[in-house]
Amino acid sequence: GGHGTRRTPDLAARFADEFNVPFADVDTVAAQYRRVDEACATHGRDPREIVRSAALVLCCGRNPAEIARRADAIGRDVDELRANGAAGTPAEVADAIGRYAAVGTRRVYLQVLDMSDLDHLELVASEVARQL
Repeated sequence: GGHGTRRTPDLAARFADEFNVPFADVDTVAAQYRRVDEACATHGRDPREIVRSAALVLCCGRNPAEIARRADAIGRDVDELRANGAAGTPAEVADAIGRYAAVGTRRVYLQVLDMSDLDHLELVASEVARQL
């Protein structure tokens, strides 16, 4: 996967079992998936054979202060994470994942950057996962 607009979709259509668009907003992901579909048509391949995935930076919190603290701990801006990642309250993170699913994403990789924050993982496992 990746962000290349010509070679990357063509290579995916010819060889890939999965196509991943990492760390991008949902519109960019959707456009890249369409390019893969077009390349599949060129090569006579059923695009449904390729699992679509996205990688998103995770920043989840119970309230705005917790979200901001987690974003600050990884040196990121909350608004940027909301636009290009899975950030916000558990409901907002689930909604973000749902927006990616709506454009064809079937697998999401959530990147956790602060490995010492085990409460973050517990929150996602208990509050986000059950909403998916």
